[in-house]
Amino acid sequence: MKRNILILMMAVMPLASFSQSLFDRFEDLDEVTSVVVNKSMFNLLAKIDVEVDDPEAQDFMDIASSLKSLKVFTTDNEEIGADMKSSVQKYLKSSTMEELMRVKDKDANVKFYIKQGKDDDHVSELLMFVTGLKEIEADGRKFETVLLSLTGDIDLNKINSLTNKMNLPKELNKAGKKE
Repeated sequence: MKRNILILMMAVMPLASFSQSLFDRFEDLDEVTSVVVNKSMFNLLAKIDVEVDDPEAQDFMDIASSLKSLKVFTTDNEEIGADMKSSVQKYLKSSTMEELMRVKDKDANVKFYIKQGKDDDHVSELLMFVTGLKEIEADGRKFETVLLSLTGDIDLNKINSLTNKMNLPKELNKAGKKE
């Protein structure tokens, strides 16, 4: 019995860390701008002693305390962008993520994927991949590819407050809408 449990754990462990190691390699590339926020920072945000009369602020505090990580990688390098796309495709093939939505217009292709959480109102991972951005600039750097990974126990009904407080893409608000 113990042997079977050990074998099962050995088989599952690489899958649990796959997304982390697969995308983390972009962090060290000079042509990539990265933002990585870990659980400790979210815990710190959730503990900030502020008066919470605003329901949206309370929603943000609730979400922040349940997040594990936020990773954002951006680049304007076409080769690295293609590598990001390949990595996302590889990750999607090996994971249980499902496409939530996609938006395409003349300036960009945006795709959202989710990994189901404990129930229909929660997800354990939200992945956004954006390509084809033109003339977009932040802090003096242009970018055309964006990869965003958010992990934790994410309540889709409270996602609006997260997008507002952390300046995340407003398209994420649609993730919590029941259709």
